[in-house]
Amino acid sequence: MKAIIFDMDGVLVDSMSYHAEAWDVVLKTVGISIDRNIIYELEGANYRQVIDIILRQHGRVPTEAEIQELGHRKLMVFEQIEQVRPFDGIPELLETLKPKYKLAVVSGSNRKTVQTTLNTFFPDTFKVVIDGEETRIGKPSPEPYLRAIEKLDIPKSHCLVIENAPLGIRSAKSAGLCCIAIATYLTRDSLKEADFIVDNHGELERYLQTEAERENNKEHTQADTP
Repeated sequence: MKAIIFDMDGVLVDSMSYHAEAWDVVLKTVGISIDRNIIYELEGANYRQVIDIILRQHGRVPTEAEIQELGHRKLMVFEQIEQVRPFDGIPELLETLKPKYKLAVVSGSNRKTVQTTLNTFFPDTFKVVIDGEETRIGKPSPEPYLRAIEKLDIPKSHCLVIENAPLGIRSAKSAGLCCIAIATYLTRDSLKEADFIVDNHGELERYLQTEAERENNKEHTQADTP
């Protein structure tokens, strides 16, 4: 393992409740009420995809003008209500990982939100950042993760993805990557396409420590072999 690629919302920071609330507020202005769980399930998709999927579910095909207007309004509401914070232990975990691995973020959130979040909580931590505006097609397409791999310049077999939602898991697996899922907002059953599932960030840290120890032991064994 030479690189670890993190989703941002729901993996690094506890933010999805604010995204769900912002979408709920904005969609109600166009006569659409949603179960906020749908936002958790669509986490990883960019704003264009979220608007298109939800409006089509309600029998409407959004125009480009509607997509831009609703996306802008959602960002404004989110910025007014958000009280985003890193999950407990994440800043410390990243500090221990940073000297050993190349770290990256692949997020469906807009560029401003991604940059603000990373600069506020994790400055100078990630070698590569792919936001929701980097690719026209977001998760579950493999394109965001393929773009990250290209920029990292590390073989897929040496990369690990940490995700927390079905679309992100599908994106990583479609890109040919190993994916660990963390059950922050959804049930384990919703994350079953991942290679491995952890229930919380403490369990994630233990998993990564175990993997690092296993690889170190393997390297020592190989070095001792004549």
